[in-house]
Order: sequence, then structure tokens, then C-alpha cells
Amino acid sequence: MTSGPIGLDLAEVSKANVPQLTDVPAAPGPINEKNEKHLIIPDESSPSVSDEKDAFPDADGKEYPTPEEVETLRRVCGTVPWSAYTIAFVELCERFSYYGTTVVFVNFIQNPLPEGSTTGESGTDGQSGALGLGQRASTGLSTFNSMWAYCMPLLGAYMADQYWGRYKTIQISIGIALVGHIILIIATIPSVIAHPHGAVAAFSIGLIIFGVGVGGFKPNVSPLIAEQYEAKNPKQYIKIQKSGERTIVDPVMTVSRIYMYFYLMINLGALAGQIGMVYAEKYVGFWLSFVLPTAMFLCCPVVMFLMRNKYARRPPTGSVLAKALKLWGLAMKGRWSIDPIRTVKNLRADDFWEHVKPSHLGQNKPAWMTFDDIWVDEVRRGLKACTVFLWYPVYWLAYNQMINNMISQAATMELHGAPNDLINNIDPIALVIFIPIFDIVVYPGLERMGIRFTPLKKIAWGFASASASMIAACVTQYYIYKLGACGDHPSSEDCESPAPINVWVQTIPYLLIAFSEIFASITGLEYAFTKAPKNMRSVVTSVFLFMSAISYAIGEAFVSLSADPLLIWNYGVIAVLAAIGGTGFWAAHHKLDKQEDKMNFIPESSFKGRKLSYGGQAA
Repeated sequence: MTSGPIGLDLAEVSKANVPQLTDVPAAPGPINEKNEKHLIIPDESSPSVSDEKDAFPDADGKEYPTPEEVETLRRVCGTVPWSAYTIAFVELCERFSYYGTTVVFVNFIQNPLPEGSTTGESGTDGQSGALGLGQRASTGLSTFNSMWAYCMPLLGAYMADQYWGRYKTIQISIGIALVGHIILIIATIPSVIAHPHGAVAAFSIGLIIFGVGVGGFKPNVSPLIAEQYEAKNPKQYIKIQKSGERTIVDPVMTVSRIYMYFYLMINLGALAGQIGMVYAEKYVGFWLSFVLPTAMFLCCPVVMFLMRNKYARRPPTGSVLAKALKLWGLAMKGRWSIDPIRTVKNLRADDFWEHVKPSHLGQNKPAWMTFDDIWVDEVRRGLKACTVFLWYPVYWLAYNQMINNMISQAATMELHGAPNDLINNIDPIALVIFIPIFDIVVYPGLERMGIRFTPLKKIAWGFASASASMIAACVTQYYIYKLGACGDHPSSEDCESPAPINVWVQTIPYLLIAFSEIFASITGLEYAFTKAPKNMRSVVTSVFLFMSAISYAIGEAFVSLSADPLLIWNYGVIAVLAAIGGTGFWAAHHKLDKQEDKMNFIPESSFKGRKLSYGGQAA
């Protein structure tokens, strides 16, 4: 699904920075599905940067870079609009509710009710539990929950791009998730826990409804936050620093910063939810650890409603996904071969997309081809992003160990009064600490040194860090088996003494996982936003999220390794797979890395879909 290099030189990249005759939002406030105003900016008669020696200012006084400046000037971030922070707060509340609820799933499913307890609370020295179904059942159900929640973004994205728009889809999804929350609360009522079969049934129904709501929320909130900046600053422009240095304010770098702090807010919410709910579970009961996240989740619709007229919003544009698939099918005609190597070469041919552009087909173009040549380039770029995402299931396979097996691993070590499902909060704590360090120190430092740490390079480093994390977990498991009194069965009910290893040794794998998220997970959201056609951003983001679902499905095959005495093999195999995946990823995409600027600054297509967008004409 890839093709040859995108045919843009530096002059064209620079020209793309100058406002073209396209529909661009004038300001965040009035731009939404009901009030489709737009700003028409200078047309093609305006002087082009690529035709002039010096950059020229537009009507707003912004100066755009020349081709030489695009190549040589240092790039800096722009100012993040305040409306983006309110969306980040909504995400914080949603992640508090999600992680606060799911963090106690393992104990709720795996461990039996403590003696004398009706709510699952255990006190300081006991182990919380409710259903007593064992580790494999807890791993299987928690994996299903995660897989389901990351399958649903495909549906949520389709509904947003085609029918409802991102804002409305988010609000509807919040309502669905609230229903799921309420059913999960019912499953934790003491009188329901007393009948395990009924509790399991209610819990399972709640999981399914909860996952539908989460799936509709996730692929739409992340594009919405970045669009708040793009609405006012869609192109690169020159900024003179106080030192007199000429720099380029880069929308891509700014979007990267937005997603960095968006992810920080995710982890602040996750951190507060997880820490608070494991103590609520341990000292009060599971019902409280499900009620409090639901209460926090109620902040989401309130903030979204109050800000409804302040957000920049792109309306739904209709059947663009169908057109994109038809376009790819047309491009594939005559390129299939029984020889898979020949087929791959045909897919990568330089003319793969050129021969299906409307200008090339002329009068022979099909009736459904109502778009322009630029939209073909946008689709090509979006599909390239999807091929990048195809490597992510291997990465997520390593990441997912911290939400099930590593929680169980902690229970077999010396806890010193800490709940076993508290330790994995090292990950969000590390992210909250290191995200600002990477944003303020590491990434700008690399830029000053002339090192372009591009998205694909970050992703490759993310794979390496994830592999190192699994190696650390594997070594820890080896010493649990070696030093523990129960040998290679420390999780058995008959084992009463933990391995003589302090549980905080898990800091090493959790720190490495946190670094991998900064490199790979945050960058994946950024890559989906910057590479997707603007009227398919939710869909491309959902493809990125769907890779997690595929990973969880693969993880089901590892359930048989998720028990003693096979856990060393579990972590070791996943470490090897992550290392191989990272190597294969870079080998497959290192040439694409060189096209980063060319892909980012393809001019925006005038094709909007079957519905009006920002005052533009329906196609």
C-alpha cells in the first residue's frame, strides 16, 4: 500500500507554506458544523515564495520562509491556544475514569473475596478480590476489554467523519460510556458479588457497553485538540527571536508539543485514577473504585457543552472513506501478481498514484472521482501512515504486559504494605516527569545541534526501549523463580511467602516502557494527525488505535504463557519480537523518513466531501 516518493522539491514545500486558495478557518470560535464561516486568503496571483528571493508577508503580517530557510533555519513551536487545554482536561477526566476503573479488574476477577469481606476490601495486609477466577481468566478478560475498546474506534471514526462530526460523536460516546460505568457499578454491589455468576454476567455486559463508548471517544478527541492550533496557524512562518535569530514556527513541531502535553494529561488522569482506586478497593471495596471514576467522568460532557461555541470544528464530510478505497482499488488494477515480490514492487512503483489522478485520466475518469489531484496526494500520504502503523502491534504487545502480567508479578514479591496494582503507577509518574524534560530540553537540544529527530526515528527508538523493558521484566521473573521459597510457582494459592525481592525493582521496566511511550505512542498520534487527509483524520487515527486491538488479539495467544512456570518465556519472547519489530520497522521506512517535510506540506485539497465545509462547495 505504498508507492514511490512524493514528487515535491524544496521550492514546492516552501510554496505550500504560503496561503493558497483554500478554505482555512478564520478563528476557532465561529467555526463549527452549524456556522460554517471561512477565510479566503491570497490567491495564486500573490507572489510565491518559490519565485522570489526573499520571503513575503501576508495580510496578517506573517513572513513565510524561502526554500533555503526551510532547509537551514532552526524550527520552534508556536503558542498552544487555550481551547486546546480544555480538551486536554476532558481527556484527563476520561482517562481517570478509564484507568481508575480498569486498574482493579485484575484483582476483581482473579482473587477470591477475602475472609469476612463482602465488598472485596482486604485491609493493610490482605489481598483484595471478588470473583476468584484465577490469573488466566483475569488476563483473558482484561485483554478482551482492551481489545474491544480499541476495535470500536473504527466505528466511532466512521460515524464522525461521515455523519456526526467529531464533537457530536464525542458527546454521544460519553453517554454510552456512562451507561457502561453504571452497569459495572452494579456488578460490584456486595449482594451481586455474593452470586458470582450474576456478577460475571453484569461485569461482561458493562465491559461491552463501556468499550463502545471509549471507542467512540478516542479517535475523535485527539484530532480535535490539534485542530485548535491548526485552525489559526496552518502553515510555517518566520519568527524573529529576541536574540535576533530568524526561526521557523513549525506547525508540525507545535502539533508534536500539543500531543506531548495531551499525553501528559492522559497520564495525570491515569495516575490519579489508579492510585486512588487501588486504595479505595483495598480499604473500602470495589464499589467505591467504580463509583469515583464515574463521578469524574461526568465532568466531560459539562466541559464539552460549555465550550461548544469556542472549538474549531470540521463538519462531517460524507463518503470520503469510500472514495479513498475506490481510488486505491483503481490504482491496483493490473498490479496484482501471483509473485508476491512483484506485487510489492508494483505497489511501490513511482507511478502508482500518478496514473489515477483526475488530470491524468481526463475525460475517462469515473463519475465518483469528484476530487482533485491534491486529494490523491493526501490519500497516498495517509496510506503511508497506515503502513507505518502496521508495525505497532508488536510494540503494544510489550506495552500491554504492564496492565496484566506485571501486576501479577508484583504480587509475588515483597510489597512492604503497597498494593500490588499500585506499582505500575511508576509508568505515569515517569511520563509526567519526563515529558516536559523531553519537550523543553531533549528535543530542542537536538534541534540546536542540527539533529532532526523525526517521527519515524522516534518510533524506532520506542521499539528499542520497549524491548529493553521486557528484558528487565524477564530477568526479574528469573530471580523470582530462583530466590522464592515456592520456586517456579509463586502465584499458587499454596504459596504463602513472596520472593525476597523488593517490588520496587519493577521501576526499571516501567521507566523503560515510559520512555518508549514518549517515543512511539505520542508520535503515533502526531503522525496520524499530520499525515491523514483533513477529512479523514478520525479514520486514520482509528487505524492507529486499532493496532492496539490487533496486539491484544495476538496477546490472547500468549495467555497460555501467562502463568507459572512459563512467565520467563512470556517476557523473553516478547522482548525478541519487539527488537525484531523495531529493526524491521526502520528497514522498511528509513527512506520514507527522508520525505518528512515533503509529506507535511502538501497543499490542502479543495475536496471536502458531500457536505459543505467552512463555506466551501460540496463535491
